[in-house]
Amino acid sequence: MTKQYDVVVIGSGPGGYVAAIRCAQLGLRTACIEKWLGKDNNTVYGGTCLNVGCIPSKALLDSSHKYVEAQQHFDVHGIKLNTVAIDVPAMVGRKDKVVQQLTTGVKGLFTANKVDGIAGTAKLIAKDRVLVTDHEGNEEALAAKHIIIASGSVPMDIPPTPIDHETIVDSTGALEFQEVPKRLGVIGAGAIGLELGSVWSRLGAEVTVLEALDDFLPAVDRQIAREGLKIFGRQGLSIKLGARVTGSKLSKGSKKTVTVEYTDTDGEQKIQFDKLIVAVGRRPYTGTLLDDSVAVELDEQGYILVDEQCATTVPGVYAVGDVVRGPMLAHKGMEEGVMVAERIAGKKTQVNYDLVPSVIYTHPEIAWVGKNEAELKEAGTEYNVGSFPFAASGRALAANDADGMVKLIADARTDRILGCHIIGASAADLLQQIVIAMEFSASAEDIGLTMFSHPTLSEAIHEAALAANGHAIHIGNRKRRK
Repeated sequence: MTKQYDVVVIGSGPGGYVAAIRCAQLGLRTACIEKWLGKDNNTVYGGTCLNVGCIPSKALLDSSHKYVEAQQHFDVHGIKLNTVAIDVPAMVGRKDKVVQQLTTGVKGLFTANKVDGIAGTAKLIAKDRVLVTDHEGNEEALAAKHIIIASGSVPMDIPPTPIDHETIVDSTGALEFQEVPKRLGVIGAGAIGLELGSVWSRLGAEVTVLEALDDFLPAVDRQIAREGLKIFGRQGLSIKLGARVTGSKLSKGSKKTVTVEYTDTDGEQKIQFDKLIVAVGRRPYTGTLLDDSVAVELDEQGYILVDEQCATTVPGVYAVGDVVRGPMLAHKGMEEGVMVAERIAGKKTQVNYDLVPSVIYTHPEIAWVGKNEAELKEAGTEYNVGSFPFAASGRALAANDADGMVKLIADARTDRILGCHIIGASAADLLQQIVIAMEFSASAEDIGLTMFSHPTLSEAIHEAALAANGHAIHIGNRKRRK
């Protein structure tokens, strides 16, 4: 017998579980299908983000940051420690507990909101039918007026470095090391590669990052990217740009190493690692999700084609999150999930894709929203730039954490904020003030006229906004017109 729902959601990652909960809150009978199995063979909700992505990586980043602070920086505060040691299994165990708490929380939210969580692998067999196969091979059909695909993404691999899940691992495997590798290689200097490289570098690994592109962080404002490259170099990350990996060879024996071959401006090179992380990006996951008879269209990269409201080419079928266009970010998927749920319920809502904040959770963090200088120059837009270094921030100096800067860009004619780019402590949280301001079309003057608490890191936002109009108090005016 086919179960009937108003909405069936495929996938319980950030886009999926949020969509399911919002649908249920709006009075729609909702089911959410999840194939992820935990170590105890029970279904685990939360998708990549909660299980092997955003949350576990941040747990390790925070633990490793505390370790390096205790090891290298406490003495500045007059705190003397005889020895500092790291217990890697305990650190990984803490990470697992955080993940379990949050994934269990999603299950509780489903129960509280009367969402039916269904275990198994989903296949869209018609515009209003989903076939679910459980982990024992049993099949069940679900019918729904509306279907939301939130199947997420998976790590990409590259032919020169086939993953063996032991010596050569993807981002998931890099979260499970039980000891610190002496020599760690990372392929890819994007957010994932830099974050994972930072974790193990802080704990004592000699980390080399191989990046095929000649530019460091090309999506980031050039000034911020250059600052980041300098800081990460001081921290011990060896970042080799223009390094195109061509092959790899595993050694023999019980404790394997891997020799990576790559080319750069000096020709052919070789380098040996105890562990290698392949972090070259992620690809949308559709797998066996779509039956050939269902006309859901994909683009050449495997993304499901959708319009601005996340509707696919099949009426009644939507797709959100990593499986559709745009940045693969949990918060973007969440907002798309809410938007689709509310549109199904007949409400009018829209995601502002111009204001999707991006963050790299290294230390210092790198965060940005809106346009950068290169984009504005290409568009021929006249703009003003205001910047403020954390080295001039009383709060940052008091915390002994004064690397980086805030950079705010405003339209030269209207003074409307066009973008903000930050490298520094708590950059992600600081940036959110500007995301809100931009959502309300604020000007740099609006931020400059707003009172900020003293002493706070947030004052750097205030000073950068003042500087954009030549009114900075605590640094020389840095007004520039392009």
